[in-house]
Amino acid sequence: MYVRVSFDTKPDLLLHLMTKEWQLELPKLLISVHGGLQNFELQPKLKQVFGKGLIKAAMTTGAWIFTGGVNTGVIRHVGDALKDHASKSRGKICTIGIAPWGIVENQEDLIGRDVVRPYQTMSNPMSKLTVLNSMHSHFILADNGTTGKYGAEVKLRRQLEKHISLQKINTRCLPFFSLDSRLFYSFWGSCQLDPIGIGQGVPVVALIVEGGPNVISIVLEYLRDTPPVPVVVCDGSGRASDILAFGHKYSEEGGYCGCYKAY
Repeated sequence: MYVRVSFDTKPDLLLHLMTKEWQLELPKLLISVHGGLQNFELQPKLKQVFGKGLIKAAMTTGAWIFTGGVNTGVIRHVGDALKDHASKSRGKICTIGIAPWGIVENQEDLIGRDVVRPYQTMSNPMSKLTVLNSMHSHFILADNGTTGKYGAEVKLRRQLEKHISLQKINTRCLPFFSLDSRLFYSFWGSCQLDPIGIGQGVPVVALIVEGGPNVISIVLEYLRDTPPVPVVVCDGSGRASDILAFGHKYSEEGGYCGCYKAY
């Protein structure tokens, strides 16, 4: 399912659409994945542990996964993990891609109201646009009138995450979020995050894989939020993730927790 919306759509309207029109149940956890948008490789073992860890976390907690939705970079690795899961299990994972409408290739396939449209996921190597990742269950496409540029989705996604985090859920049923400490490094105490200590709303956890300077800015925004959003970094995935892990490991103050390294 997908919807094309204005970049300044209010988050309460989006959540109403998701729960009433798409009939999604509120998640017990929201995992927001960020990282590089350009294609990059992960070492095979790293990729395997990342995929299994993400899927296990989502399945055992009843989580929603937020990504950038397009078939490049870290989102492609998330898609590969979802594809592997789909081939082995009937359990569905709610994975929502939030992308700018202006960078989506084959837009004409998606134009229509209350219709089912086939979408061509084969990308044109000559195009500056990119296709959506077909392993996602839902898409929110933010339109600010630009073409070929990212950014329309950034504020909308963060506001939606914040609004979801304010939704009250049964605290007795809150999940215990755990990731393999051989791979994941956390800015929040450990790689086992107990959302009961975070609040009574829907817990949000940011997961960082590779990435550029904008990802470091995203991490800073999460940690400065009130309350701070737990951030988990995939050490060894490259670029921003490795810089964050290195800086935290060797900082004098030490932040919230220790550092875990894949082997």
